[in-house]
Amino acid sequence: MKIEEKFRELQEKGEGALIGFVTAGDPTPQDTVDIVDSLIEGGVDILELGLPFSDPIADGVVIQKASERSLKAGMNPDTYFRIAGEITSEIPKVCLTYYNLVLQRGLERFIVDCQNSGISGLIVPDLPIEEATPLLEACRKHDVDFIFLVAPTTMEDRLQKILGEASGFLYVVSVLGVTGAREGFSKAINPTLRRIKKLSPEIPLAVGFGISKPEHVKGVLKAGAQGVIVGSAFVKIIEGNRSDIRNAKEKIKELCRELKNATRNK
Repeated sequence: MKIEEKFRELQEKGEGALIGFVTAGDPTPQDTVDIVDSLIEGGVDILELGLPFSDPIADGVVIQKASERSLKAGMNPDTYFRIAGEITSEIPKVCLTYYNLVLQRGLERFIVDCQNSGISGLIVPDLPIEEATPLLEACRKHDVDFIFLVAPTTMEDRLQKILGEASGFLYVVSVLGVTGAREGFSKAINPTLRRIKKLSPEIPLAVGFGISKPEHVKGVLKAGAQGVIVGSAFVKIIEGNRSDIRNAKEKIKELCRELKNATRNK
């Protein structure tokens, strides 16, 4: 299923989208499909599957450690795409990684691998729009959405450039800084969402960085977003239950259900 189709489906139901992130290969490549299954069983609408990189500049400590565990366990792009292909759920899959890995594999090859493994969206946090044209062309050729990040500090002219190229959804960063669960989310998100909607009311907006509780979900959706992105909260459960993946799966499923339920009570 395409990302835009999923957002339309949820909009018709009156629900926001719950986008769940985990790092592929954490704690081992063999565990990833089972962990993803627990997210899907818990109600996640879109899966964001991280391809780990040694220098993840947008990630906080929790996801940095997950990347380190994954790389030590042998994760690499070949294994990543094999695992992604084994996830056969109908929900859209999105790859989040860093540009060095895309560039080293080759832009065309990387996007073809995404397409062949059922990945319908790509997020590359360290690739600015000014340098994204070659990868954007490869994405369009193979029908993979390129998902841009914007922040409260993104200037109007740059925001317009991004909106002119964005597809799937727009990843709206809620705070200045890196990923990680927080007690609350920045109130700057309200004017940021309003500003984007004035320029482009069509593209779905999903808010990430710091979203970890049902009240966060409700607040973000009430502010005008169509979706929320939750990563560190799930990854932290994996970190604390590496020796008991069955327990990790149950806790992930429980949290996912709580968060998904909050998307139905806007």
